[in-house]
Amino acid sequence: MSETPQVLLTHYLKTLRLPTFLREYDKLARQCAGEEVDYPRYLLRLAELEMIERERRTVERRIKEARFPAVKSLDSFEFAAIPALNKSLVLELARSEYVGRRENIIAVGNSGTGKTHVALGLGLAAFRKASRSASPLPLRWSMSCTRLTMKSVYCACNDS
Repeated sequence: MSETPQVLLTHYLKTLRLPTFLREYDKLARQCAGEEVDYPRYLLRLAELEMIERERRTVERRIKEARFPAVKSLDSFEFAAIPALNKSLVLELARSEYVGRRENIIAVGNSGTGKTHVALGLGLAAFRKASRSASPLPLRWSMSCTRLTMKSVYCACNDS
């Protein structure tokens, strides 16, 4: 059998900038054939893999461009260590609705109270939400929000 279709497919997938399709189509085709999955479902799985990978790379790129000193999420934050911190407010802010409304949030607290960790977690949450939404925030706006966050102007760390 001729190699022409695979050479052309590789060329087209590179041209269309579908790296996950290129990397996964053959392996996924064999898996779907073994499970007797029809073509539309095979294509759906392949498209889902591409979307997940693009979302992951978008978040990584935004974190890099925002110059986060570290990547920390709110999942790893010990709320019990700082009882004065309003956990419900922080979790509400993690929904990132304040970004769309362009509201400012000011972090106030002594050194070691978790302001930077919370700020990084809120920035990461905002990037993830923006990459999943139907009309994501412009990258420039997200980056400027995060830069403000890193200056402790864009996260809430206590009730005051």
